Amino acid sequence: MIKQEALLEYANVYGNWYGVPRQLVKQALNNGQDTIIKVDIQGAANIKKIVPQAVFIFLMPPSIEELGIRLKKRHSESSFDLKVRMQTATEEIKQLSLFDYVVYSQWGELGRAVADIMAIITAEKCRVTPREVNLE
Repeated sequence: MIKQEALLEYANVYGNWYGVPRQLVKQALNNGQDTIIKVDIQGAANIKKIVPQAVFIFLMPPSIEELGIRLKKRHSESSFDLKVRMQTATEEIKQLSLFDYVVYSQWGELGRAVADIMAIITAEKCRVTPREVNLE
């Protein structure tokens, strides 16, 4: 898909390749559907270059310390990987100005984060001058 330029964006994150299929996003937008793409900072920056009129939401924990606690509880990373994740998160938070909105993900309050994202979608639909998001 990379060679065929079939991805909207792609990146190697923590040793794994991730990508967003361009055609699926284009089709959804052409059908008037809201489209949510989950990417890291690098992916968001790449998409912003391609589709600057898109709405960008930064989802983050209430603090970097809380993130560390959550990652430790998951037991999904080695000590080294955990340290890399924490350093990366600290740097990513510095890129907050790249985004239009921030939503805080409080422990045990998933519904609140979902409601905040839904409120952003509703607010964007209520704009006097709506954003026109097109993907060529």
